[in-house]
Amino acid sequence: MKKFDQLTGIAAPMDILNIDTDMIIPKQFLKTIKRSGLGVNLFHEMRYSDDGSENTDFVLNQPAYRKAEILVAGDNFGCGSSREHAPWALLDYGIRCVISTSFADIFYNNCFKNGILPIKVSAADRDALMADAADTENPELHVDLVSQTIKRPNGADVSFDIDPFRKQCLLEGLDDIGLTLEKSDSIASFEDRRASDMPWL
Repeated sequence: MKKFDQLTGIAAPMDILNIDTDMIIPKQFLKTIKRSGLGVNLFHEMRYSDDGSENTDFVLNQPAYRKAEILVAGDNFGCGSSREHAPWALLDYGIRCVISTSFADIFYNNCFKNGILPIKVSAADRDALMADAADTENPELHVDLVSQTIKRPNGADVSFDIDPFRKQCLLEGLDDIGLTLEKSDSIASFEDRRASDMPWL
């Protein structure tokens, strides 16, 4: 998993409540078990018209936001079904950070396991960051996981809280498999000891 420590990137404003996982990646794209290739279908039903052409009103289709790496979103982001394809699609598109006042629990946990930083902020801070992102002349934010701050274009900092264990996993690029592999010596030692003490197993 790619490490996350600092990110300076374009922030796209999505002032929509209850963006669920079916909006993020619709059910017809869940047939794959690959983590790559889903970015093209991110927010498919909002991003494309029925004839497959781009919806020019959708934020990620607008010139200022085509290379967005940060989303500033409405309350309860990632609600709905527990599909892990949602963070896969976000990451494949290039989104490394989502800022909101609240997240659905399963989506929130899945983000950390896929190298995406979900940041919870107050409603007032979210509104300020949403306004920053809506400024197409300078929609860039700087996210510093080490100091747990978001630097706004006006120079002000927004602080955020994060679980220390999850923070360390992102900083070191450790998903569940990576965490397990860190214990490989202990696992090998246990297996050798068990084979010697209980050869019938």
